Amino acid sequence: MKKSDERLIKVIPSARQLMLQQTEFYAFFHFTVNTFTGKEWGYGTESTEIFNPAEMDANQWIEAIKAAGMKGAILTCKHHDGFCLWPSKFTKHSVKYSPYRNGKGDIVKEVADACRKAGLKFGIYLSPWDRNQETYGQGKAYDDYFVAQLTELLTGYGDIFNVWFDGACGEGPNGKKQVYDWQRYYDTIRKYMPEACIAISGPDVRWCGNEAGDTRTSEWSVVPADLSVAERVAALSQHADDPSFSQRVISSMEQDLGSRERLAEEQNLIWYPAEVDVSIRPGWFYHPEEDNKVRSLENLLDIYEKSVGGNATLLLNIPPMPNGLLHEYDVKRLQELGKEIQKRYGKNLAEEGTILVEENEWIAADSLQTDDYKTYYQGNNPKAEFKIAWNIPQKISAVILKENIQKSQRIEAFEILSMKNGNLINIYTGTTVGYKKIARFSQIESDILIIRILDSRMAPTLSFIGIYE
Repeated sequence: MKKSDERLIKVIPSARQLMLQQTEFYAFFHFTVNTFTGKEWGYGTESTEIFNPAEMDANQWIEAIKAAGMKGAILTCKHHDGFCLWPSKFTKHSVKYSPYRNGKGDIVKEVADACRKAGLKFGIYLSPWDRNQETYGQGKAYDDYFVAQLTELLTGYGDIFNVWFDGACGEGPNGKKQVYDWQRYYDTIRKYMPEACIAISGPDVRWCGNEAGDTRTSEWSVVPADLSVAERVAALSQHADDPSFSQRVISSMEQDLGSRERLAEEQNLIWYPAEVDVSIRPGWFYHPEEDNKVRSLENLLDIYEKSVGGNATLLLNIPPMPNGLLHEYDVKRLQELGKEIQKRYGKNLAEEGTILVEENEWIAADSLQTDDYKTYYQGNNPKAEFKIAWNIPQKISAVILKENIQKSQRIEAFEILSMKNGNLINIYTGTTVGYKKIARFSQIESDILIIRILDSRMAPTLSFIGIYE
């Protein structure tokens, strides 16, 4: 172990960051006047008269995402067009001046209430870019307006688990751009909702670097502090109405963010975990012509396993239709996804076996059968070896590993081997683990599985081992 490694493992998550990583999988609902115009980015000139989701049912939305195994939802309370889904006191460009429920509606309240009824967390998206607001581009005057609306949302709808900023910064109706007072926005959130995470143009969670569901092979949560500079997201985010399923990486970050070599010369480090955000359809808002372009179950599973199972969280967008309901195709796919996740990861075969760790001799490691941080394994050197044994051979196609990230992220390399006829066969080789690693491989049959930690920044920790058919 080097002194530099000691420096790296001193960086740990805050309580709010830990909360978000444990949330794992949550929904995005893109819903505004764009839903009625067919646009991805509105102009701010749309009439409030067009917004009238006559069959609006937030409970249907939440039941659908809960069926997929999601634990929360984020609503686009105001997108770039400036239309507010709640009756804001500070603008007439809101649901209050629409035909919806004769001007008495409040979409934010309906979604927040539906989340709590279902036991899910509720979060908000509020676009700093407002193409309708006349003070946009006027400095403090607009910041006052934005903070007033942010305060309405933070104080009027109960607990908020996530405040999501995308950093988009274009021209307003006066042709000017606003220089956002990010620190003032952050201070407002910390004042009224101190336990909420601020993502993605924020200090708590970072963008994975693309909107295609791509993930890094090695995802690090300990990264250079300058990655949290919010303007960097704005400069590199999507600047055209291009909602394609492109596999290009619109990267605001490098492929290697946190290796020893990458961090060797960095003076300031932070815990800054990644979030993967992707839409279930090509667009972020609903378009009827995309009804037959809903992502396949196989594709969604692949994204889930590489994001939630790759030391990141997954934010999956499902856009409601103009009538205020999720399309039946989207709902069906979410139900299929939830069933398949439960089928794959609902039964932990490790609970039926014995987990041993090699420390001069093999000793029991029962603490690894419980998925929490109350008990965990911590070794004495950068390497460790675990053996999971059964009385009868088991069919196995996946392993889940979890570090105790309260002790930072330490593991840099590991391998999984199967014992067959007295011979060890390598079935998986990986790098980082972090909060959660899902290792999938072709199904094998084995009565002994060995997990070797090959390299760590310091004595590795493991809080959980899961084995699945």
